[in-house]
Amino acid sequence: AERYQVDAATVVAVWGVESNYGRNFGKRPLLTSLATLACFGRRQTYFRGEFFSTLKILAAGDIAPERLVGSWAGAFGHTQFMPSTFLRLAVDGDGDGRRDLIDSIPDALASTANFLHRAGWRSGEPWGYEVVLPPGLDTSNAGRRNKRALAEWKTLGVRRADGQALTPGDAAAGLLLPAGRQGPAFLVLRNFDVIYGYNAAESYALAIAHLADRLQGGKPFVAAWPTDDPGLSRRERRELQTLLAARGHEIGEIDGMLGANSRRAIEAEQRSLGLPVNGRAGQKLLAALRPRNAGR
Repeated sequence: AERYQVDAATVVAVWGVESNYGRNFGKRPLLTSLATLACFGRRQTYFRGEFFSTLKILAAGDIAPERLVGSWAGAFGHTQFMPSTFLRLAVDGDGDGRRDLIDSIPDALASTANFLHRAGWRSGEPWGYEVVLPPGLDTSNAGRRNKRALAEWKTLGVRRADGQALTPGDAAAGLLLPAGRQGPAFLVLRNFDVIYGYNAAESYALAIAHLADRLQGGKPFVAAWPTDDPGLSRRERRELQTLLAARGHEIGEIDGMLGANSRRAIEAEQRSLGLPVNGRAGQKLLAALRPRNAGR
C-alpha cells in the first residue's frame, strides 16, 4: 500500500474474490487451455497472444512449468493475472529475483497493487457510495460512464444511504443501478472504474469495492436486493442479447456483458411489454422474449 499508494483493503479484496485467498487457483495447465482457445472459439487472435506470453513467462524462469496452472481461460495465481498482464505489470514483491504469482503471496499482492496504481488509482479517495434516490428522479441515463459532478447529484436530491453528507465538489460520479430502480443505488467514482478495469464487469467491481469496505469495518448495503425477479446467468444474458438484437436493437457484441446499449434495449422492451421500466435484465423479461412467449 505504501509503495504503490493503493488502498490495502482493495488489494486484499481482489485476492479474496479472485482465488478465495489462494484456495482456488484453477487446475488446468495454462499452455493446454490457451492452445485450445487459440484454435477454437470467437477470440482466437487474443488467446494466441496469451499463449505466446505464457511461453515467454516459462522462458524467463519466473514460474516452473508444472506450477503454471490456472483457469480454463488462462488466468493464474493468487490474483488471477492473464499472461500478457503478468508480462506488463507483475513485480517481484519478496525480492527473490523472480515474479511468481502462484507460490509468492508478496509477489501476487504487490503485482495487484501495481496494476491498480498503473490504472490510475487515486489514494485516499472512495470508490463511491450507496445512495438514496429522490422520487421522480430521471434514471434513463444511469450508468458508470455517464458522470455528473457530486454537487449536481446533491442538487438533484440524491443523498448517501448511510446518512452522511454527500460532499459536494467537482469529482464526477456515475449512477449505478445493478438491480434496477427498485434495488440498491450507487454513485461510483474514478476508483470504481479502476477496479472495473481489473475485470470488466460492474458486478465484479461492486463485489470488490464492497468487500474492501467490509474488511475495514463497513456495514452491509442498506437497500434490499429485489427477490421477485431472479437475475440471469452469463449464458442467459447472451441469450437475452440475441433476442434483443433479433428484435432490431443495436446491441453490439453478444458477450453477456450488459452495457448501455443492452440497457436501452431492455427498457424499450419492458415498456412495450408493460413491465416495470428499470433496465434490469431478469428472468421475467427473458421469459417474455423467448419465441414461445413473444407476442402473447
